[in-house]
Amino acid sequence: MLTTNIVAIIPARGGSKGILNKNIIDFCGKPLIAWTIEQCLSSKYISDVWVTSDSQEILDIAGKYGAKTISRPDSISGDLASSEVAWMHAIEIIQRDSNIDLVFAPQVTSPLRETKDIDSAIEQILNSDADSLLSTVEIEDFFIWRKGLKSEPESINYDYMNRKPRQEIEKKYLENGSFYIFKPKILKDNNNRLGGKVLLHKMEKYKMFQIDNDEDIELSAVIMRGFGLDAG
Repeated sequence: MLTTNIVAIIPARGGSKGILNKNIIDFCGKPLIAWTIEQCLSSKYISDVWVTSDSQEILDIAGKYGAKTISRPDSISGDLASSEVAWMHAIEIIQRDSNIDLVFAPQVTSPLRETKDIDSAIEQILNSDADSLLSTVEIEDFFIWRKGLKSEPESINYDYMNRKPRQEIEKKYLENGSFYIFKPKILKDNNNRLGGKVLLHKMEKYKMFQIDNDEDIELSAVIMRGFGLDAG
């Protein structure tokens, strides 16, 4: 039986405009990045967990929690640097020693996940002919509006003049940013984490929240403890 080498690559820049040192703030008793590292290390499919950062402080903390580390050059670490660039740099370094079949790419600021989410998503893509996967939550009952060009509000995903019962609304899926899975070739060929045949992996709706401001920290901590996600 062929072995599939799956590695986790976690980008974590040192600079943060919204929350100072966001990736290593204290969250439910640990540095924020520690939750993602430990979730990945507990996976039965992931062989290695890597953290790529321009911050030595982040790399030191990542190493303490069991991750391997890659020092990212300043040239690909600015405010406008994409995660794709960080992943490609990390893949190039890792593949000097071993081939990578799949990259599991979680987001540090989405700690509301469990190892079972990781493993079920990996199983989903392994049992398919897909090339990439993204985590989602189902939002069939979300009615979305925007401020119109002429200042009049506009409904986006439904006709408010013909409001349907919730049961008749088409199911939609929100990209929650928790994680992505992709083949290295997809990233290289498309300069994008998604490409080829794409799969959606549905997670529980309460796992949709990301940490971008102080309010998010408090809300996510309540959810983390309320659903027992901090018990691991």
